[in-house]
Amino acid sequence: MGIIPVILLIAGLFLLAAGAEALVRGAARLAAFMGISPLVIGLTIVSFATSAPEMAVSVLSAISGQADIAVGNIVGSNILNVLLILGLSAAIAPLVVSRKLIRMDVPIMIGVSFLMLIFAYDEKISRAEGCILFSGIIAYTLFSIHQSKTEKSYRERQNSRKSDGDMETENRKIVTNLLLILGGLTSLVLGSQWLVRGASSIAKAVGVSELVIGLTVVAAGTSLPEVATSLVASIRGERDIAVGNVVGSNIFNILAALGLTGIAAPNGIAVSEAALRFDIPVMIAVAISCLPIFFLGYNISRWEGLLFLAYYVAYTAYLVLKSTQHAALPLFSTVMMAFVIPITAVTIITLLIRSLRRNRRG
Repeated sequence: MGIIPVILLIAGLFLLAAGAEALVRGAARLAAFMGISPLVIGLTIVSFATSAPEMAVSVLSAISGQADIAVGNIVGSNILNVLLILGLSAAIAPLVVSRKLIRMDVPIMIGVSFLMLIFAYDEKISRAEGCILFSGIIAYTLFSIHQSKTEKSYRERQNSRKSDGDMETENRKIVTNLLLILGGLTSLVLGSQWLVRGASSIAKAVGVSELVIGLTVVAAGTSLPEVATSLVASIRGERDIAVGNVVGSNIFNILAALGLTGIAAPNGIAVSEAALRFDIPVMIAVAISCLPIFFLGYNISRWEGLLFLAYYVAYTAYLVLKSTQHAALPLFSTVMMAFVIPITAVTIITLLIRSLRRNRRG
């Protein structure tokens, strides 16, 4: 295999993380200066920026004819965001879930996940379907801005007490933030090229399919900004940001990243039968699982976080066993389908019923 693909993979991950950090910082500061409320920045600008690596990698993969990496990256990132990132964040400290997320953003995440399955049913996402998805992110962003209840914008408050010297300082800050955004985008493009090239070479060398590489290694790499944002938010006590970042990023991954990828791909995106029959349904199931768990007291407890982590480990193990055709695969699948998943489902349903009864009594 050689050392070069590994170096490309690691360097690509580093550039993606650095580029996303620069893009997040520049975009958030610029949006705040322009008067966009912090709530809207969190749900749109930051989520879009942290999803930029997925977008860059998927677009480049589709243009290069590596559709499995493009689709696997998006699907794998959405699964990882919920199971791994929320799981780790909740394991650190229980996460508070706002009612707005449950009433609007989580249902939207579930809805766009089903929409992806519908569009991919013919094993292809066309340019027209990509346009529909991308128009959805525009509508979602505009709706989020409309929902902002800020009485007085950040810019109005700042301009009311600015002198000429302050304005000159602000102009320098605008230029600095624009340079951060430009540098971040450049790093994302270069990093995505190296990551795709390295991941593809490694997949061919070890005999693992590009879909599995996209669902695991590439998905984990492009989700680094979400990992960093949610974990830091959880540690600092800003737990609503940890949840909102994951839900918002999942929405952006499908509508923006997949939509733009469908538009950019010369003949649309081919969706493999394996992804259509297993991985996309798993993504939908993970999205749906958020509703009952979030409803249980409007928080994610430590045991629920550990449950998410356990399922991500099981999902990754299944991918590895299946790709290598390991002898333990039949037993592993039987245990998961016959015991683990049903017991988990019954436990969540029971807790949900108890929670609803408590709410009615209260």
